[in-house]
Amino acid sequence: MYLFFLFLFLGGFTSPLMAGYPEPWQMTFQKAASPMMEGIEEMHSLLLIIITCIALFVIALMGYVIYKFRAKKNPIASKTSHHVVLEIIWTLVPVIILTVIGAPSLKLLFKLDKPQDAQMTIKVIGRQWYWSYEYPTNDPSKPIAFDSYMIEDKDLKPGMHRLLEVDNRVIVPVDTTVRVLVTSTDVLHSFAVPALGIKKDAVPGRINETWFRIAKEGVYYGQCSELCGVRHGFMPIAIHVVTKAQYDEWLKSKGA
Repeated sequence: MYLFFLFLFLGGFTSPLMAGYPEPWQMTFQKAASPMMEGIEEMHSLLLIIITCIALFVIALMGYVIYKFRAKKNPIASKTSHHVVLEIIWTLVPVIILTVIGAPSLKLLFKLDKPQDAQMTIKVIGRQWYWSYEYPTNDPSKPIAFDSYMIEDKDLKPGMHRLLEVDNRVIVPVDTTVRVLVTSTDVLHSFAVPALGIKKDAVPGRINETWFRIAKEGVYYGQCSELCGVRHGFMPIAIHVVTKAQYDEWLKSKGA
């Protein structure tokens, strides 16, 4: 309970310096950078209000019961076996609470399921222990494809983030709905970028789908979130969001 209220108190004092980068001692979500993460944050805020109200009510009720029905005041214990009205109330109230939680939950789940009118597609392939990316082109036999490895500590330059920087970033244009197809060639991995609200398992022999749309330029970091072997903690993800003109230039540089 102490940690819960500490979380509430400190939640308003975190101000991420970079949208897609975790801060030391950060206790809240990274700043939302996509409609998916905005929906998740709204759902989280609703649940936090409901949980806080329930916790305060239960604490107050326990205090009342301890005081009202203490042995000194009630030397002869009550033999009441049931109370019809009370039982109806404590059945209906949880149903109402679950309905308030369930309706927006289902709406959010349907929203997260598949992109609407995706403007581009990226295929993500998890490997032990790095990521491969493919961008479809007009020639299906010649997609833009590259591997992305973590930059080791000895090769980091000033300003780079340890365990998060990669040699080849995913480049996407701003304000574009991007469909992401996720799979694996060996074991289970998980493609996760907290600021975008993405966490999709990469399963061998299966293609899972997710999506994102980012309205702000910048670099958004993630990591593999499924235990996949000895170098599981060294599979970072870096998504670099650029202007559409810069993206077109990048495509030209790749020969597309």
